Amino acid sequence: MKSILILFAFAMMIFPIQAQNITLPLWNGTPPLQKEMDLKEEVVSEGIIRIGNVQIPTIEVYLPAKQIATGQAVVIFPGGGYSILAYDWEGTDFAKWLNSQGIAGIVVKYRLPKSASLTDPKEVPLMDAQRAIRLVRQNASGWNIDPTKVGIMGFSAGGHLASTLSTQYSHTVDRAMDAVDALSARPDFSILVYPVITFVNPAIHSGSMKALLGENQTEELKKRFSAELNVTEETPVTFLVHAGDDTGVPVENSLLYYAALRAKGVSASLHVYPKGGHGFAFGMGKGPVENWRDVLLDWMKAL
Repeated sequence: MKSILILFAFAMMIFPIQAQNITLPLWNGTPPLQKEMDLKEEVVSEGIIRIGNVQIPTIEVYLPAKQIATGQAVVIFPGGGYSILAYDWEGTDFAKWLNSQGIAGIVVKYRLPKSASLTDPKEVPLMDAQRAIRLVRQNASGWNIDPTKVGIMGFSAGGHLASTLSTQYSHTVDRAMDAVDALSARPDFSILVYPVITFVNPAIHSGSMKALLGENQTEELKKRFSAELNVTEETPVTFLVHAGDDTGVPVENSLLYYAALRAKGVSASLHVYPKGGHGFAFGMGKGPVENWRDVLLDWMKAL
């Protein structure tokens, strides 16, 4: 018996207890602003897992072992031009990495505005984003998370969603409310990775704008969904990272948001690397941009 216990202890040293992984739907029953239709989610796995036509939005929760948990949590919005979600590349891979640093990572499979089942597509991603952060706060105690240390991370169009949540976290639409809606949807911090920010500046990413707003965008809607025009003193502190040679989403997007934050007295940390292109994610093999995650961790520790 003693030898068995020794072997078990040795195994635990080599194979530590795995972090928890939980998946929850964002909404009970049919989500708001959605019709019941026989539509199927689309999943393509060709090097990267790409998810489209989301019908049941979820959060996939990765929790670190309690022994190393910092209490911080990051709610992650993968990019994909509001047409698909680069679900592992800019989602679950980062949640697992954050776990290794003692940080909870929560990946949001949010609904995409191109789905035929949505009744007001432009409002749906923000609504799902608000719901995600509220659900994290609702479950904070059970998940060993400090509800005052819940931040967000968004990549590309997911960065647009994250910046929209950062500036419109209290926006409401006419729908049925429940107890979760009483919780704050304001992020405590925001991490924007090569984000789409503006729909009014020449640096726009037209694909994301058309996917979210449709073909006939009004100037009022363009301004509402240009995060640099909606920053206030209450916008959360922000970390921005971009590559100067990004031809997909020009670096001016991050520069505009950084300038708007500074103008309102909001603390911000901007990191522009000369090379890296668009969609570099971890930046592996891309030169100095590969170091951005270490810079991010230092920033998070200092919050």
